[in-house]
Amino acid sequence: MDRNVASAADQRSRRGLLIVLSSPSGAGKSTISRMLLGADPEVTMSISATTRPRRPGERDDLDYHFVDNEQFDAMIELGDFVEWAPVFDYRYGTPKAPVKAALKLGRDILFDIDWQGTQQLYAEMGEDLVRIFILPPSMAELERRLRSRGTDSEEVIAFRMQRAASEISHWAEYDYVLVNRDMTTCLEQVQAIVTAERMKRQRQVGLVAFTRDLVAGR
Repeated sequence: MDRNVASAADQRSRRGLLIVLSSPSGAGKSTISRMLLGADPEVTMSISATTRPRRPGERDDLDYHFVDNEQFDAMIELGDFVEWAPVFDYRYGTPKAPVKAALKLGRDILFDIDWQGTQQLYAEMGEDLVRIFILPPSMAELERRLRSRGTDSEEVIAFRMQRAASEISHWAEYDYVLVNRDMTTCLEQVQAIVTAERMKRQRQVGLVAFTRDLVAGR
């Protein structure tokens, strides 16, 4: 590659993105997350620390960072999380160091977190964050999707439906709001958002130097 071309490419490299997908349970964020990860090699999933026990087949430091309550408390005390929250009987948190390192390397990290975690992440990371909220087309369709899983009891479904109304009330705190009527279409919309966000001026590292050299004819 010509040295000048390579230099220009280096100057126009970008800072990474933190991509949040949130939705009530059953609206499709986990499925869309898997589809995005499979379709875009530049996106990697955030690995959370958790106090919950490891499930069969899960791998430490690949699926989760499994820690006990004392370790989790120590990480909070040291300010090691960009966000953390209790979920049912356990706690989950996103370690800060790998997130900041990934941003500098121009890598994009995907977060499957709720509105509480999103608020914490936004307070910590600001403009590096892209917040996407996914809505179901209707509450009836949301309940149908929850039932179609065949894994939850009536009590759990009722709880998830009740919680969904509370979660949906936070839609206005997000940068983008999508209605998931079709998984493929919703994925395409998420991909379009990610593509546009990657090209934002403030994320183009070295753009000032590149344009200066461009105008100077170098």
